Amino acid sequence: MSDKKISELSCPFGYTRKEKGYGEMDDQNDPVTMLMRLKDVRKTAHNWQTFQSAAEPGRIVIPSEVNIRDTRQIPFEVDPPKHTEYRALVEAWFKRPLEAEYTAKLTRQIEKALDEALQKGELEVISEMILPIQSKALTLLLNTPESEAETWISWGTHVFRSEGEALDAKKANVLYDYIDKELDKAAENPGEDLYSVLLDSDFEGRKLTKEEAKGVMVLTFAGGRDTVINALTNSLAYFAEHPESLLRIKNEPEIVGKAVEEFIRYFSPLTHMGRVVTEDTVVCEHAIKANTRISLVWASANRDETVFENPDEIVLDRKINPHVGFGFSHHKCLGATHARQILKIFIQTLAAKVSSIEIIDHKDNIEQLGEYQRKVGFHMLKLKLNSNS
Repeated sequence: MSDKKISELSCPFGYTRKEKGYGEMDDQNDPVTMLMRLKDVRKTAHNWQTFQSAAEPGRIVIPSEVNIRDTRQIPFEVDPPKHTEYRALVEAWFKRPLEAEYTAKLTRQIEKALDEALQKGELEVISEMILPIQSKALTLLLNTPESEAETWISWGTHVFRSEGEALDAKKANVLYDYIDKELDKAAENPGEDLYSVLLDSDFEGRKLTKEEAKGVMVLTFAGGRDTVINALTNSLAYFAEHPESLLRIKNEPEIVGKAVEEFIRYFSPLTHMGRVVTEDTVVCEHAIKANTRISLVWASANRDETVFENPDEIVLDRKINPHVGFGFSHHKCLGATHARQILKIFIQTLAAKVSSIEIIDHKDNIEQLGEYQRKVGFHMLKLKLNSNS
């Protein structure tokens, strides 16, 4: 057995970040220039005129999804000023996780999941606890019955990807077909769920089209699935290997907000996101041609040693933490409030109910990004949770 902790996520970009500031990878014969430094990532994210999101649907995602979808994800694949108008339609809806009633329901869901895990003894936490937590929490975000989560849980953790394959159109269509049916139901019989709210929204003097509503829904499902699962699973592995940190959260509940931000920085659940270059330009003294792609490597920017002290360590109460784990500027993650609440309540509940966590078995989830290999979480994590009581 190696002495290396399974919760340690080393940064494969360090040398490139210090020496050049950019790396390169090929993605389905559509090359990508990878921006590594926090300053460059932030500046580029802000410059939507030169580095656009409103390219061909699927192209800013890496690996590219142009071959498996033509639905534009909204507001993710739109630039200002239209982006601002789309975002304004849904901003208040996605802030609902801060409401007391929402928080109370989410707390009940997470407490129940942890109680069941404690009763089981050993369990594979991703399929038996984390995926159900993520799926049931999503019913709150969509304002749909909790029973709907059973369908999403049945899809499994890698619903939109086949293991070892970048793209899988059949798997992607599971989601698209599901959303089509739900939107048709909402059109026939409107309720108070997100599908109905979108279809009833006014945009530029008209109602949103079904395709536009579908774009918002695809983003809501796909954007908040693996990222939330990775954040929760990595946090669990960390507390298994750092019981003193779990005890500290219990004794100092006031630091839980800082701990959430630190986990997002350190684990960076989404490695990077692309943009398409609209004109010949230069980044890090490197020429980049029009109609090629760059990627904003959030995971590298979040380990930038010129910004973060001890960047490769988890500092639970890190004072200065300008991370970009939820993106930056116009395209900052719409689901960030929901994700933060899940993580915050999960950590608080874990500290209250669990005394220690034993690691039984695990299988790492490694991304291959050209010459870079990055661990983003686990394909499998078997643990035993021991009760406080």
